[in-house]
This record gives sequence, C-alpha cells and structure tokens, in this order.
Amino acid sequence: MTAESSRLNEFGQPIGAALSGWVSPPPPTTDAIVGRHVTLVPLIASQHAAPLFAAFETASDSLWTYMSFGPFPTVADLTATIDQIDSSPDWQPFAIIVDDEPLGFFSFLRIDRLAGTIEIGSIAFSPTLQRTTAATEAVFLLIDHAFELGYRRCEWKCDSVNAPSISAARRLGFTYEGTFRQATHYKGRNRDTAWFAIIDSEWPNLRSSFSAWLAPANFDQHGRQRNTLERLRKRVDSSDDASST
Repeated sequence: MTAESSRLNEFGQPIGAALSGWVSPPPPTTDAIVGRHVTLVPLIASQHAAPLFAAFETASDSLWTYMSFGPFPTVADLTATIDQIDSSPDWQPFAIIVDDEPLGFFSFLRIDRLAGTIEIGSIAFSPTLQRTTAATEAVFLLIDHAFELGYRRCEWKCDSVNAPSISAARRLGFTYEGTFRQATHYKGRNRDTAWFAIIDSEWPNLRSSFSAWLAPANFDQHGRQRNTLERLRKRVDSSDDASST
C-alpha cells in the first residue's frame, strides 16, 4: 500500500490524500504572459491570422499530419479555424509572439476547473519558432501559469504514433501515463491517444530546471545551450533527494 492510499476511512477502506483546503482555480488569464524571449497573448483571428499564415508559408504540410486541422490553403481557412478554436468554451488559445511577430499558436484546452485539470495542446510552431529557446519558454510559461492559478494537473496528449510530440513531452518533464486505444478519430483515421501529465507536487523541481535552462548563463555566445533541460532536471532531482536524506 502506498503512502497516498494509506489513509483509511471509517470502514477500514484505503482512501486518497486529503486536498487540504484546495479550491477550484479560476480560468486562465486573458492578459499577456511575458517571458524573456516570448510573449503569449490571446489568439485573435483579426490580429493574428494573416501574419501566422505568412509564418507557416515555408512549413511542410507534414506539420499538420497529427493535428485535427490544417494545412491552410488561404488566410481565410486559417481565420476560420482560429475563430472555431476561440469559440470553444473550454479552450483558451494563445498566439506566440517573438520580436513583435506571431510565430505560432497553442492552447489550453479541456479546462476542467472543478477537477483542477488543464491540457496544453493544438501546438503549431512555425519553422522559425521550432527548436528555439523561445519555443521551450512558451510551453514553460503556459505550464507555470496553470500551476500558479492552482490547477492540480497539467496534461499533454497526442497520437500514440506521433514520435516528435512524445519526445517533446518527455523532454519537458511530462510523465507518460498510458495509451487510450481508439480514443478518438480525425482526418478519417483512428487515433490511439498517449497521455502525459505533470502534477502540482512535481512542478517546483521541474520549474527550477526550466529556470536554470532558460538562464542566459546556460547559453554560449552563439546561443547554443551548455546544459540540456534533461540534464538540469536530473541535477535538481538529485539535489532534492540529497536534501531529503
């Protein structure tokens, strides 16, 4: 029996840990979230569709393989998708702004305030944004905002055959929790969904590793990282283990 389930009720049955006064968090912000390299602002079709369309012009159609939408032949097609996302009641989409230019978008989705769970998804990074410090910081800012508001769980889900998304989830510190077979379908094909999550008790250590990775000292004069995010996470975890012994 784990420590989590070691509490017993009046019937002698194991029960989960008490929530100790936890209350449902508010919705995500509609204000800008500002980082060192990137600013996140609510995604608005009239402001962002045209420049995002330009940012995605050099992207291969393979960018959209594992997404329920795209590619977008015209600005009007992208505008319609942004409007649809923005009108979804349990979504909060953000444009990712770098040097005053929108270079991608993603969203909080499946926001369940009563359960305290929130998901990050529908991630579309333009070629200019992919594999950059700004891209990592953008995801960090969204996760950090979720836990700062009081959500208990931040999820990442993807098609189980989407190797790049699975690799990204693991790099960012999400824990694989299983695969839901035939969970949904899109673009005329089945999707088995791989589930990943970070919970609130894990975030302080993960946050420390993100902060260390994003620090200017972690990059040389050419902008190359000195330490990977995974290596810094192991250091933080090792330090935490040592301090608890």
